[in-house]
Amino acid sequence: MDLSKIIPPENVFIDISAPTKWRALQVLSSKAGELMQLDQKVVLHALEVRERLGSTGIGNGIAIPHSAVAGLDGPRGLIMRFGQPIDFEAIDDVPVDLAFLLLYGESARGEYLNVLAAVARRLKADGIPDRMRWARTADELYALFMAPA
Repeated sequence: MDLSKIIPPENVFIDISAPTKWRALQVLSSKAGELMQLDQKVVLHALEVRERLGSTGIGNGIAIPHSAVAGLDGPRGLIMRFGQPIDFEAIDDVPVDLAFLLLYGESARGEYLNVLAAVARRLKADGIPDRMRWARTADELYALFMAPA
Protein backbone atom coordinates (compact mmCIF):
# COMPACT_ATOMS: atom_id res chain seq x y z
CA MET A 1 0.00 0.00 0.00
CA ASP A 2 1.32 3.43 -0.95
CA LEU A 3 0.81 5.48 2.22
CA SER A 4 2.26 8.57 0.49
CA LYS A 5 -1.03 8.92 -1.40
CA ILE A 6 -2.91 9.07 1.90
CA ILE A 7 -0.39 11.07 3.94
CA PRO A 8 1.48 13.47 1.63
CA PRO A 9 4.63 15.24 2.90
CA GLU A 10 2.82 18.53 3.48
CA ASN A 11 0.60 16.75 6.03
CA VAL A 12 3.41 16.31 8.58
CA PHE A 13 3.92 18.63 11.54
CA ILE A 14 6.48 18.59 14.34
CA ASP A 15 6.85 20.21 17.75
CA ILE A 16 3.16 21.11 18.00
CA SER A 17 1.90 22.38 21.33
CA ALA A 18 -1.16 20.65 22.79
CA PRO A 19 -1.33 20.43 26.60
CA THR A 20 -4.26 17.97 26.68
CA LYS A 21 -5.76 15.19 24.63
CA TRP A 22 -8.79 17.32 23.79
CA ARG A 23 -6.62 20.23 22.70
CA ALA A 24 -4.62 17.80 20.54
CA LEU A 25 -7.85 16.69 18.84
CA GLN A 26 -8.68 20.36 18.18
CA VAL A 27 -5.27 20.98 16.61
CA LEU A 28 -5.52 17.82 14.51
CA SER A 29 -9.03 18.84 13.38
CA SER A 30 -7.87 22.31 12.48
CA LYS A 31 -4.99 21.03 10.34
CA ALA A 32 -7.22 18.40 8.71
CA GLY A 33 -9.83 21.03 7.92
CA GLU A 34 -7.24 23.23 6.21
CA LEU A 35 -5.47 20.46 4.30
CA MET A 36 -8.49 18.38 3.33
CA GLN A 37 -10.94 21.24 2.83
CA LEU A 38 -13.28 19.96 5.52
CA ASP A 39 -15.23 21.75 8.22
CA GLN A 40 -12.93 21.48 11.23
CA LYS A 41 -15.93 21.45 13.61
CA VAL A 42 -17.31 18.40 11.82
CA VAL A 43 -13.91 16.70 12.01
CA LEU A 44 -13.53 17.55 15.71
CA HIS A 45 -17.00 16.25 16.53
CA ALA A 46 -16.32 12.97 14.70
CA LEU A 47 -12.99 12.52 16.52
CA GLU A 48 -14.51 13.32 19.91
CA VAL A 49 -17.34 10.83 19.36
CA ARG A 50 -14.82 8.14 18.40
CA GLU A 51 -12.53 8.97 21.32
CA ARG A 52 -15.40 8.63 23.81
CA LEU A 53 -15.75 5.00 22.71
CA GLY A 54 -12.19 4.35 23.87
CA SER A 55 -8.81 5.95 23.53
CA THR A 56 -7.06 5.72 20.20
CA GLY A 57 -3.76 5.80 22.10
CA ILE A 58 -2.34 2.44 21.00
CA GLY A 59 0.70 2.45 23.26
CA ASN A 60 4.40 3.28 23.01
CA GLY A 61 3.62 7.01 22.88
CA ILE A 62 1.50 6.68 19.73
CA ALA A 63 -2.13 7.57 19.01
CA ILE A 64 -4.11 6.94 15.83
CA PRO A 65 -7.25 9.08 16.08
CA HIS A 66 -9.61 8.08 13.29
CA SER A 67 -13.18 8.55 12.16
CA ALA A 68 -15.52 8.66 9.21
CA VAL A 69 -16.17 12.20 7.93
CA ALA A 70 -18.69 13.22 5.29
CA GLY A 71 -17.11 14.76 2.24
CA LEU A 72 -14.20 12.36 1.84
CA ASP A 73 -13.94 9.66 -0.77
CA GLY A 74 -10.91 7.64 0.30
CA PRO A 75 -8.78 7.70 3.42
CA ARG A 76 -6.67 10.78 4.15
CA GLY A 77 -4.24 11.38 6.96
CA LEU A 78 -1.65 13.47 8.67
CA ILE A 79 1.19 12.95 11.11
CA MET A 80 1.80 15.18 14.10
CA ARG A 81 4.61 15.09 16.63
CA PHE A 82 3.86 17.01 19.79
CA GLY A 83 6.52 19.16 21.45
CA GLN A 84 5.71 17.56 24.81
CA PRO A 85 4.07 14.16 25.37
CA ILE A 86 0.45 14.37 26.49
CA ASP A 87 -1.85 12.10 28.44
CA PHE A 88 -3.98 10.46 25.75
CA GLU A 89 -5.40 7.80 28.06
CA ALA A 90 -3.44 5.26 26.02
CA ILE A 91 -3.79 1.55 26.72
CA ASP A 92 -0.33 1.44 28.32
CA ASP A 93 -0.70 4.84 30.09
CA VAL A 94 2.41 6.13 28.27
CA PRO A 95 1.98 9.78 27.22
CA VAL A 96 1.60 10.32 23.46
CA ASP A 97 3.98 12.35 21.35
CA LEU A 98 3.21 10.88 17.90
CA ALA A 99 -0.28 11.09 16.41
CA PHE A 100 -1.44 9.68 13.08
CA LEU A 101 -4.81 11.12 12.12
CA LEU A 102 -6.81 9.01 9.68
CA LEU A 103 -10.10 10.20 8.21
CA TYR A 104 -12.24 8.42 5.65
CA GLY A 105 -15.63 8.61 3.98
CA GLU A 106 -18.31 6.10 4.92
CA SER A 107 -17.94 4.42 1.53
CA ALA A 108 -14.21 3.84 2.17
CA ARG A 109 -14.47 1.99 5.48
CA GLY A 110 -12.87 -1.19 4.08
CA GLU A 111 -10.00 0.72 2.49
CA TYR A 112 -9.49 2.65 5.71
CA LEU A 113 -9.00 -0.58 7.68
CA ASN A 114 -6.21 -1.54 5.27
CA VAL A 115 -4.59 1.88 5.80
CA LEU A 116 -4.87 1.54 9.57
CA ALA A 117 -3.20 -1.87 9.38
CA ALA A 118 -0.42 -0.51 7.12
CA VAL A 119 0.28 2.39 9.51
CA ALA A 120 0.33 0.03 12.49
CA ARG A 121 2.74 -2.34 10.70
CA ARG A 122 5.03 0.54 9.81
CA LEU A 123 5.06 1.72 13.41
CA LYS A 124 6.08 -1.75 14.57
CA ALA A 125 9.14 -1.72 12.29
CA ASP A 126 12.35 -1.80 14.24
CA GLY A 127 13.10 1.59 15.76
CA ILE A 128 10.84 3.66 13.48
CA PRO A 129 8.91 5.49 16.23
CA ASP A 130 12.09 6.29 18.15
CA ARG A 131 13.81 7.62 15.04
CA MET A 132 10.74 9.72 14.24
CA ARG A 133 11.00 11.27 17.68
CA TRP A 134 14.54 12.41 16.94
CA ALA A 135 13.81 13.82 13.47
CA ARG A 136 14.88 17.45 13.21
CA THR A 137 12.41 18.42 10.49
CA ALA A 138 8.99 17.39 9.23
CA ASP A 139 10.63 16.20 6.01
CA GLU A 140 13.02 13.98 7.94
CA LEU A 141 10.21 12.54 10.04
CA TYR A 142 8.20 11.83 6.90
CA ALA A 143 11.14 10.14 5.17
CA LEU A 144 11.71 7.91 8.19
CA PHE A 145 8.08 6.86 8.29
CA MET A 146 7.84 6.24 4.54
CA ALA A 147 11.19 4.47 4.11
CA PRO A 148 10.88 0.84 3.06
CA ALA A 149 11.13 -1.55 5.98
